[in-house]
Amino acid sequence: MNRTILHCDLNSFYASVELLTLPQLRNLPVAVCGDPSSRHGIVLAKNEQAKAFGIKTAETIWQARKKCPNLVCIPPHHRRYAEYSKLVNLIYYRFTDLVEPFSIDESWLDITGTLHLFGGNGVAVADRIRAAVREELGLTVSVGVSFNKVFAKLGSDYRKPDATTLISPENFQEILFPLPVGDMLFVGKAAAATLGKVGISTIGDLAQADPRQLEYLLGKLGRQLHTYANGLDRAPVRPMGEREPIKSVGNSTTFPQNLTTRDQVRTGMAILCDSVAMRLRRHGLYCAGVQVTVRDPQFKTISRQKQLPRSTHLMKELLEAAMELMDSAWKYPNPIRLLSVTAIHLTAAESSYEQVDLFSRPAEHRSQKQERIEQAMDAIRGKYGKQAIAYGSAAPEVGKITLPDKEPDPKQD
Repeated sequence: MNRTILHCDLNSFYASVELLTLPQLRNLPVAVCGDPSSRHGIVLAKNEQAKAFGIKTAETIWQARKKCPNLVCIPPHHRRYAEYSKLVNLIYYRFTDLVEPFSIDESWLDITGTLHLFGGNGVAVADRIRAAVREELGLTVSVGVSFNKVFAKLGSDYRKPDATTLISPENFQEILFPLPVGDMLFVGKAAAATLGKVGISTIGDLAQADPRQLEYLLGKLGRQLHTYANGLDRAPVRPMGEREPIKSVGNSTTFPQNLTTRDQVRTGMAILCDSVAMRLRRHGLYCAGVQVTVRDPQFKTISRQKQLPRSTHLMKELLEAAMELMDSAWKYPNPIRLLSVTAIHLTAAESSYEQVDLFSRPAEHRSQKQERIEQAMDAIRGKYGKQAIAYGSAAPEVGKITLPDKEPDPKQD
């Protein structure tokens, strides 16, 4: 039996929420932007009028204003967005208990088991949801209706704003196969470029490609994408409150000034690694690998990763691995605008691959003191706040840096 899955995507969410309290700006091109003075000056969201000028999410403010000199830039209010996100999901919850948020403004709903309560028509349910969100909250939502999660998301992207699109077993090839392969969930720019080199430019090309070739090009992701393109996604919609297992824990920051010396980079890395390690411990996780990402002032970006000899959730060990990657991948004093550290290959238990000789103490003994230190720091921060204590290596030499638990990603509308 085919399922009935909805994907609900709030339209221009950040901008739409802001305009609820700024109705005088409704007919003007508006963008929600980061703070230019702290070099987070990128477009986070934009309204339909700004989209008409070709303004893109994640481009810099100066690039956006070249396209639209009269662009109105307003600061974000993330707490307000979180509140509206909860209210919207409560509306969804009236129709099913299987509501899985995908981001702050996107959710999947599995209405297969409750469809009979609402007339048995998925499109009609989607229209009811759109009407409720519009009338009760003043926001609009685009909804994809399909028989799996991937196609439902493609449906919500297909027509905007405030629209319902049905992607069925009968019409999915006609609607989806002509679309660019980059429209497929999990096909980023790099994957799209790799596929383009072998002539795979549309979702139809992807569906008809040899899965062995795709696996050669993209690893396991290649076969997964082939499954998605052919409508064979069977992933369940998780009930509200049930989270997908955490696959990585990372943090990044754009620095107030470019970093040019190794000492400055180490200081920045120490702050990031401290944040990542604290979150690993909070979730009871260890990582067996570390990835660093570096971006220069011209927005050229490189990423490097390495396996660790033993899994860890300690700042000091993450920092050592991160600096090994930096020293091998970066030439100082080339300037750095942004750094990112991500703990990868996560496990719920510590594991060790380290070989120990007769003349050295095992790492598990060497790290016991560091474990006690970092747990003590967690306790102090839990009582007095995150800024109550920091490592000496994280002194404010590179400017004041405050890291949230999870930095919001710019949303593609």
